[in-house]
Amino acid sequence: MRAIVVLFDTLNRRYLPPYGATGVHAPQFERLAEAAVTFDNCYAGSMPCMPARRELHTGRYNFLHRSWGPLEPFDDSVPELLSRHGVHTHLVTDHRHYWEDGGATYHNRFDTYEFFRGQEGDRWKGQVADPDIPEPAVGARRASAMIRQHWVNRQHFLKPGQHPQTLTVDAGLEFLGTNAGEQDWFLQIECFDPHEPFVATEDHRARYSLQHEGPKYDWPGYRRVTEQPGDTVRVRDEYRALLSMCDSSLGRVLDAMDTHGLWDDTLLIVCTDHGLLLGEHGWWGKNVQPWYDENIHTPLFVWDPRTGARGERRAELVQTVDFGPTLLDFFGVPRPPDMQGLPMTGATTREACLFGSFGAHVNVTDGRYVYLRASATPANEPLFEHTLMPTHMNTRFSPAELRDAELIPPLPFTKGAGAAPARLRLGRPARVRHPAVRPRNRPRPAQPLGRRRPRADHGHPAGRPDAGRRRARVPVRTPRPARRRTGDPGAPPGPRPARQRPRRAGGAPAGVRVRLRRPDPDRRTGPGRP
Repeated sequence: MRAIVVLFDTLNRRYLPPYGATGVHAPQFERLAEAAVTFDNCYAGSMPCMPARRELHTGRYNFLHRSWGPLEPFDDSVPELLSRHGVHTHLVTDHRHYWEDGGATYHNRFDTYEFFRGQEGDRWKGQVADPDIPEPAVGARRASAMIRQHWVNRQHFLKPGQHPQTLTVDAGLEFLGTNAGEQDWFLQIECFDPHEPFVATEDHRARYSLQHEGPKYDWPGYRRVTEQPGDTVRVRDEYRALLSMCDSSLGRVLDAMDTHGLWDDTLLIVCTDHGLLLGEHGWWGKNVQPWYDENIHTPLFVWDPRTGARGERRAELVQTVDFGPTLLDFFGVPRPPDMQGLPMTGATTREACLFGSFGAHVNVTDGRYVYLRASATPANEPLFEHTLMPTHMNTRFSPAELRDAELIPPLPFTKGAGAAPARLRLGRPARVRHPAVRPRNRPRPAQPLGRRRPRADHGHPAGRPDAGRRRARVPVRTPRPARRRTGDPGAPPGPRPARQRPRRAGGAPAGVRVRLRRPDPDRRTGPGRP
């Protein structure tokens, strides 16, 4: 038994032909849809990048108790569990967040791994002199060290055959060629693309008549759209070009499965962590607005040799937390009791999907309606992180943030962890300010408590005229989005300093702790209670 996961970051399903897109050159995704099952109701869970990856490893929601951060000491990791049961696990990736403070414990759960450098603002090439940075034409991000580093890196990886995505897929194909005759392995090919900045090779940009010279439309900021419609089209074409490059990379993987005869006993999952707004609803990006359908409703393709189903579509609700349990089920490895996800090939299906980002709305959907629950008060306090790994995305917690830390009892999923300094309850961490970054735009105001709104999806709440009329009724009370200042404008919302010392809560989560304010104990959700 073998398994391959191809994970693209920021893959918007509305730009894929199997989901109805036109004007996009993506024949390999169409080929994949004919060879696998296409899921119509897959949703992300914890947002954005690394919170989603923690769900991939643990099969458990992240955003209810912690923001962006590493795997915890008490976390089960699917690659590690597979390894303990004799399955060799291998990761190839150009996703730069794995080598930052907030992502540093994920890759070491694999038996072997390969990294490829240069994406986004990856601190890769050292150059003292400032690079030439062209003026962005649309959706301009503010000047920052990340922008500068990107343009230093970009001089190197645009050489023929040196694009990080190309090198990542090359390494994945090398693993397949080396191990095609072996059994019991799991390969994760993880591409940072089509995450912004949208840097595709010129052959793919030429498909959309994009010029190499001139203003740059490839890196929209996370804010409201103020540009003209023509500029929005240009940004979308840059995204399409990079998506076409991803499509070509996918085709190389499918060709390798044909060449090595892997379809008979190899599970294939092609997925993403989230989408991206490209002018829809008047927004660029993610994180600073509610989780619209374009961001949270994700594409998913699965080939399972046990069933042999291909060219079919499934309407069951599935989520990111279900990917790990599916891998364990395929290899016959028992699921830990802490996992909240379900095997996607099993008979059990979920009634609703829970999703959100730490410190923001809690959202629940039944595939037709989305119910958003905002904070009890505009102050969104108290708000605490529960973690034993006190790091932000690219920094450690400061001594000032840790000064008022308190020990708390273990949580149901911490496996009894609680011996001294492990179990901490932190007041809201101080805002992180990058010296070269201005404050971000304020998030869109929260929806009123208890308000249900249909998903905006091209005129129909779920994009499916035959969608059932069940409504998810999961009572949740969550905080309003809080801003975080960091070197990456795509960073998750972060907490603000506490104004008052919180009361000790007996059953709340352990570690650097996010205790959400829920005045009514009967109207809440928490880890293990979606």
